[in-house]
Amino acid sequence: MIDAKTKVYCLIGDPVEHSISPLIFNNVFKYLGLNSIYLAFHVKPENLESAINGFKAIGVKGFNVTIPYKVQITRMIDYLDAQAQLINAVNVVSNCNGVLRGYNTDGYGALKALKRFNAVINGKTVTLVGAGGASRAIAFTIAHENPEKIYIVNRTLARAEELAHSLKSRVNAKPCSFNELYAFKEADIIINCTSVGMYPNVNESPFDCSLLKDECIVMDIVYNPVETKLLREAKALGLKTIDGVSMLIYQAALAFRIWMNQDPPIDLMMATAYRALGVSSVS
Repeated sequence: MIDAKTKVYCLIGDPVEHSISPLIFNNVFKYLGLNSIYLAFHVKPENLESAINGFKAIGVKGFNVTIPYKVQITRMIDYLDAQAQLINAVNVVSNCNGVLRGYNTDGYGALKALKRFNAVINGKTVTLVGAGGASRAIAFTIAHENPEKIYIVNRTLARAEELAHSLKSRVNAKPCSFNELYAFKEADIIINCTSVGMYPNVNESPFDCSLLKDECIVMDIVYNPVETKLLREAKALGLKTIDGVSMLIYQAALAFRIWMNQDPPIDLMMATAYRALGVSSVS
């Protein structure tokens, strides 16, 4: 029951209409008997700073940040934890008595998803498509897993160059354009870190799967739809695929732990997500 003591959590982004995070978190709150609610707010770029100041003013307890604000928001909050500062991107914010603290759980979520599907990173070539906030988080996290190299493919090469440069002391990272096909042909693991293929643009794909070798694992961080055009094409070629739901849930679970100082029921979160997306289970 919502009352004057109900704690408010939310998601901000542009767009957010596709998000199933409210369903996931509200189901967990109900299951655990927590007097909390989770909402999604579509915030336009010109209103972002006002929204953040408003959250602080009215005491929103925590919020998630999605595309396209994960980097921009780092300049609008009071404190970044070590990982968020290193990555320079934030997807989770907690409000501690008026002090906004930023964290990044995307890399953790992606790594847990890869390990859930027994993907081996050590000694492998990993290609990341995109150089935004999610790509930054994933790159810095998997750099600790000792890949042979990381290719960063981006339409704006300067952004890929900046990310590769920031990784140079940790891993062999190379920026690439989409025309540098070796970044696709050499990949043992390739991860779409862009929003290409996300609802409602479900007929778009970020790259041609026919470039990939037979042993390549294809992961898409887009979770709505569960099976993107990219993953459908990869499956048709017999490639192993990982959808975006696992990353969504594992990063959300860590966000919940940051806010509540307790672990949520992962199985319930996973089941809620697949049900909301019209899928009975992971295939």
